[in-house]
Amino acid sequence: MVEIRLANRADLPAIVAIYNAAIPGHQATTDLTEVSVEDREPWFGAHDPERRPLWVAVSDADEVIGWLSFSTFYDRPAWDPTVEVSYYVHPARQRQGVGRALLNHALAAAPALGISSVMALVAGHNDASIGLLASAGFHQWGHLPRVVQMPEGPRDILILGRSV
Repeated sequence: MVEIRLANRADLPAIVAIYNAAIPGHQATTDLTEVSVEDREPWFGAHDPERRPLWVAVSDADEVIGWLSFSTFYDRPAWDPTVEVSYYVHPARQRQGVGRALLNHALAAAPALGISSVMALVAGHNDASIGLLASAGFHQWGHLPRVVQMPEGPRDILILGRSV
């Protein structure tokens, strides 16, 4: 069983560690080098629980095993009901329903937050995220061919979205 709660400042080191674990695989993020807790302080501070929450999934032992955030997609007033979703799961807990639980929780909370559209920017070769998002009702809203330069070469980015 996974508990999902709002993140607090004490969770930030675990959030960063989970994020950094995703960097070497070149699947889930376009960052190429690790980030520090200090690097992520402004990002953490931008997540207002009333508008753009950051949630963590915690194990029975109260360890952070995944996280999901809603972030402002485009900083113009008319875009306010649209958010970008990002989520990461500890490598040892992937494919155990943690990402699905976080995503379901966030989508259920979205209307009360004034959110009507949720979008995800996903590497075109990230089959796991594409599958998870598709199973949650996301559809391809855009395709940006060869827009990121990864060590393996140029990669596509897909914009997946859904209304809530």
